[in-house]
Amino acid sequence: MSRPETLIPVPEPEPGTAGPPCAYARLRTEAPVVKAQLPNGETGWLLSRYEDVRAAFADHRLVRPLMSAWPPREGDDAPPPALPTFLEMTGEHHERVRRTVLPMFGRKRLEFMAPRIRSMAEELVDDMVAGADDGTADLVASYADPLPLRVLCETVGLPYEDRDVYLPHTLALLGASGLTMDEVLAALNALQDYAGDLISRKEKEGEGEDYIRLLLAESSRPGGELSRDDVVSFVVTMLMAGYKTNIQHTSNALLVLLTHPEQLRMLREDPRRIPTAVDELLRYVPLMNAINILVATEDFTLHGQRIREGDAVVPVPASANRDPQAFADPDSLDLTRTPNAHVAFGHGPHACTGAHLTRMQLAIAIQVLLERLPGIELAAAADTLPWDESTPLRAPARLPVRW
Repeated sequence: MSRPETLIPVPEPEPGTAGPPCAYARLRTEAPVVKAQLPNGETGWLLSRYEDVRAAFADHRLVRPLMSAWPPREGDDAPPPALPTFLEMTGEHHERVRRTVLPMFGRKRLEFMAPRIRSMAEELVDDMVAGADDGTADLVASYADPLPLRVLCETVGLPYEDRDVYLPHTLALLGASGLTMDEVLAALNALQDYAGDLISRKEKEGEGEDYIRLLLAESSRPGGELSRDDVVSFVVTMLMAGYKTNIQHTSNALLVLLTHPEQLRMLREDPRRIPTAVDELLRYVPLMNAINILVATEDFTLHGQRIREGDAVVPVPASANRDPQAFADPDSLDLTRTPNAHVAFGHGPHACTGAHLTRMQLAIAIQVLLERLPGIELAAAADTLPWDESTPLRAPARLPVRW
């Protein structure tokens, strides 16, 4: 017998933190499946336990809706849906695209990027030091903000000089849970139009090593598994998944390290620990809080709650990664934690394609910073830092440091 539904607001991180919201600790114990009011006015079932979150990502009964078609709009005014991003593709289409794209983001294939990322990170640190007359600088503006975009541009083939064109639309979509459908569609269509124009330019320029050109070559190959629209979707997906999330997670991870000086010292003395530390930072610092919308394709019951076809289901990785049933002492940072089966990148068929690139980027960012500035420390009290809380991907707006 199902329990009565209780509607709650989506828990928010405490001011001045990246989260996860403390309220999830109670929900994991008392209401692991609970209906919540989402920022756009819709409702969805929040899943807060690790086991349930992990299972939801791989559950065939739960599918990602098109951003351009959820919540559904009825009647003649319903606009045609936009192209699906990689996260929204389903069935044979998703399998075909993932089969082609996933090997490009494997550890072996990405080895060529390591020296390039290191060079970018070193250049940014050198510029930061050269511009710091008093030996202090803002680590966000000088390092955590520019590095992920440069890496994304280098890997994907996005022109850095076009950033004023595509970034505003990208940032709008990352806050889509609070936008109207018309605003979502306007941003999404603008981003797809930009991607289409960029691909046309790439086609005229000919062959190259960036991923857009590699995918274009596959789409034009007789019997190839990609269409030109799939390449457009790739560009949009990479901007949405690989830009702001990496900036804000890098800023948060660096803040965590700077406020745990003993563990930071351990990494400086033994850089071989950095890859393990990166996974703990991915577990400890949310990549996202509650912005994963899935839709039920049939009725089913979970922990006594009746989820009906068409209901939104919202697995919350930030809560799952702090579940004491899955992690010992989950609210403590342990940069030596292993194994570490966090769900920061999701799970199942739609697990993040760029996970290895994200890990590599963060590991190199930390290592270069510790090599070049071994004495780096915060130049202001952590509780006085200003925060960017404009999206669920919260992060410090500034990180004043000295060395």
